[in-house]
Amino acid sequence: MDSPTPPPASSATAPDNLWDRYQPWRHTVEWGFWIVSYLAGAIANSVTVLMDVRRLHLDFESWEPAVWEWSSHLVSLALIPAVLWFTRRFPMHFDTWRRNLRWLALGSVAWSALHVAGMVGLRKLVYSVQGYQYDFSPWLTEFFYEYLKDVRHFAGLVVLIELYRLLVRRLQGEASLLAVPDDVPLQEQPERPERFLVRKLGKEFLVAAADVEWLQASGNYVNLHVRGRDYPLRTTMAAIEEQLDPSRFVRVHRSYIVNLDCVGEIEPLDTGDARIAMRDGAIIPCSRTYRDALRPERRAA
Repeated sequence: MDSPTPPPASSATAPDNLWDRYQPWRHTVEWGFWIVSYLAGAIANSVTVLMDVRRLHLDFESWEPAVWEWSSHLVSLALIPAVLWFTRRFPMHFDTWRRNLRWLALGSVAWSALHVAGMVGLRKLVYSVQGYQYDFSPWLTEFFYEYLKDVRHFAGLVVLIELYRLLVRRLQGEASLLAVPDDVPLQEQPERPERFLVRKLGKEFLVAAADVEWLQASGNYVNLHVRGRDYPLRTTMAAIEEQLDPSRFVRVHRSYIVNLDCVGEIEPLDTGDARIAMRDGAIIPCSRTYRDALRPERRAA
């Protein structure tokens, strides 16, 4: 790893070809992956189950395996946004997995219940259109059978999502507070960070705290937004708020802190909230709870 050397401020936004090329395609790739994976799985499983039915001479219509597989895969695909939110709320990191494992176990039960309810509902609908009746009983036994499959599916999703997020953090860079040298006396150590250390693709560089335009909470991370780039910092909004200069950085929402020097304009809303237009074009919500903090006389006090 290269030894950290303080570069000029512009180096914090030096182009990273791989990450920059990926950014315009990121959402397309992410959602395309889920859609293609589940649709391909539905097609492949429908064919293999139909082949098994015919080989074993089971008394099922040829359309039934397709209904079983497509109903399961479509509901699973529809639940992906919920899994993404849940894993952001309870991430599986080295320092959090023990604490969050119980929540993920409960999440697997909830995910399976929604999956089973959705696919059974779709199957009953299609069967009724075909003049048949779909039987899913006894419910408790059938649900336990489905859960044994769903818990493995859910665990696989969690692992895949966390591995992808780890890769993304490595590509975009991950920030940390700059460590104070051991030879600096405790009473002389700064209370507020002047710079953040960013690690990206095996390299390290410094980002001045004053260059951070706004911050956004994201699970166990706070994203530092600097000239169009986000650098996740492992901390909480409450912790980082205490460490930032209050004359420059203001909390405007439970999930946002803004650099006042980077605020373009503030638009009051009828609800009492406000909309903050940053100079980089970003729109930041401001809840009425924090609106007073934007008034110059309150900051001076």
